[in-house]
Amino acid sequence: MRISLDSPIKKVGVLLAGVLAASFYLVLTATAFLAAHFSEKPELADLQKAAHLEPSNAEYRYLLGRYFWLVQHSPDQAVAAYRDAVRLNPHQARYWLDLAGAYQLLGDTKEQRDALEQGILAGPTTPEVAWEAANLYIVEGDTDKALVQFRVVLENDPYLPGAALERCWRIKPDVDVLLRDVVPPLAMVDVAFLDLLVSKKETTAAAKVWAHLAQLHQPVEKRYVFNYLQYLIAQQQVDQARLVWQQAGYFSGLSAYQPSSENLVVNGDFSLDILNGGFDWLYRQSPEVSLAFDPTQPHSGNRSLSIVFNSAAINDAGILQIIPVEPNTNYEFSANFKAEDIEGAGGPQFVIQDFYTGTAYFSSEDLKDADFWKQTSGDFMTGPDTKLLVLHIARVPAGSPIKGRLWIDGVHLGAKPQPG
Repeated sequence: MRISLDSPIKKVGVLLAGVLAASFYLVLTATAFLAAHFSEKPELADLQKAAHLEPSNAEYRYLLGRYFWLVQHSPDQAVAAYRDAVRLNPHQARYWLDLAGAYQLLGDTKEQRDALEQGILAGPTTPEVAWEAANLYIVEGDTDKALVQFRVVLENDPYLPGAALERCWRIKPDVDVLLRDVVPPLAMVDVAFLDLLVSKKETTAAAKVWAHLAQLHQPVEKRYVFNYLQYLIAQQQVDQARLVWQQAGYFSGLSAYQPSSENLVVNGDFSLDILNGGFDWLYRQSPEVSLAFDPTQPHSGNRSLSIVFNSAAINDAGILQIIPVEPNTNYEFSANFKAEDIEGAGGPQFVIQDFYTGTAYFSSEDLKDADFWKQTSGDFMTGPDTKLLVLHIARVPAGSPIKGRLWIDGVHLGAKPQPG
């Protein structure tokens, strides 16, 4: 449709309409700009101006409520402002959450609960709302609803699993129920749950959480495996420790660090980096002894372990390995060594002992007087209760000064074949 502007009156009319529309738009834009400008100022008068300029803007009402709550400590006025905010926009979970907080200060539990439930509807996956709701339900004794909200927290907040699980365990110390209904299939949550149960020495429950974690087949950092393994060893739970190490091979990058039926010593040729954890070699660096890989002196692989004794009085070389074994079983041990300028009475020796009782099963010859690679070996039978051995390099006699350099490689421990 074409509008004819053949008369001056029509032309003026169209021009005036355009000017009025532009003026109206400018007024709206200026009002919105001024309201936004005032809302950024932390003064009550400015926030009130923003709310007055744009009375339909829920955010400005919300900011007013926060001012009354946090600055003036006036929950009554905060409630009024928050109620205006949720009336204008009921879909913002944080509005309902702060309204519930204001009602809590007023001691109005019913209104607090109503506001939280509205917040849950507005933000069903908002962890802050779920956290507040869960704690309110705990106070009211509604355990089931609290657990439902804690699951929301566990699924959506990577920083709160520990605190949420602590509360879950306090109100429902049943690992089966929590794993079934509350703990989501997330490795980071299982790890937090495992740490909590270990701290409480809930060994049986921790084993169930580990089984849940293993079924997820999600990556788990090695340090968590090491911590759990250390706890199991301290609790003499050797069978569970062996299982954990085996399963962790699949999802913690430990598949190359598994013992075999031929050799129970992990990383016996030092071809892999030393983890200093789990069932790999454990070491401590000290000024008295220097440990390092040496690719210039290989024996069975591409490098050996160099141990330099720096003339100090020591009890051992500072490196060991914990090895799960079977009781009442014959084992054969062997290792290769090379020594240079070892000085001091006696010398270093490979020693194998029961990890818990200290019962000695094997001591090698002195690892000295060998400017070429030599093998030391022997066999022994474990005791009726022995499940864990410790292999280390002891200083004999203990506490004596020693100087020089030792290389070791090809460390081996295996069950001795039975006749027939």
